[in-house]
Amino acid sequence: MTERQNEILKALIKEYIKTAEPISSEFLAKKYDFGLCPSAIRIEMQLLIKGGFLEQPHTSAGRIPTDRAYRFFVDTFVEPKEERSIEAELNEILNKQIDDQFKLAGNLAKFLAGASSGLAIIHFVNNDVSWKEGWDEIAREPEFLENNFAFNLLNFLDNFEEKIKNIESSGVNIYIGHEIPIPKADNLSLICSTCSISDKEKAFVSILGPKRMDYTKNINLIHSINKVLKDLL
Repeated sequence: MTERQNEILKALIKEYIKTAEPISSEFLAKKYDFGLCPSAIRIEMQLLIKGGFLEQPHTSAGRIPTDRAYRFFVDTFVEPKEERSIEAELNEILNKQIDDQFKLAGNLAKFLAGASSGLAIIHFVNNDVSWKEGWDEIAREPEFLENNFAFNLLNFLDNFEEKIKNIESSGVNIYIGHEIPIPKADNLSLICSTCSISDKEKAFVSILGPKRMDYTKNINLIHSINKVLKDLL
């Protein structure tokens, strides 16, 4: 991929994450200083389509990212880091419940759902118990009205506990679309990690949402939670 295509793809993904609308060459030419006219950007976008990074909905003149594009974006442009403001808020929430792991998990799930606009799942590995928060948040996403999205979401949750052993959770892991090792989850993305909730209990902490989720924000959320829980124990 050329540097020019790199920048066009990065801009297109960022705009699509914000708007949930296919992005046109005219829009990119107006908003970004690529030094290219719309027709020249269209040529680069066509090459990105051939490379498997973009696709064009039948009813739109714009383009949307593919799974390969999101993977490239996460691997190339997202620099994971702990967020101090998030850590301060988490410390305030979790310090009060540090002796009650169930209250801690419930409050952590609520915080994570609100901050990520996704579905937060906290699963206790030893007890095989899960907390799920964020139904209202994920129902507001435009994808929720698309064919199969709600069905795939419910299918994921039905199979989650059974398939959790197939999900790598050391460090922070990002599964995009078809990468999720659960059938019929190809329009979802999952960011997850295993954290220590207490000296004896490990929890699988994850954010589930549409592939158009804000990867930078959600990856940093999981990193920050890892750090805060490690410091608390």
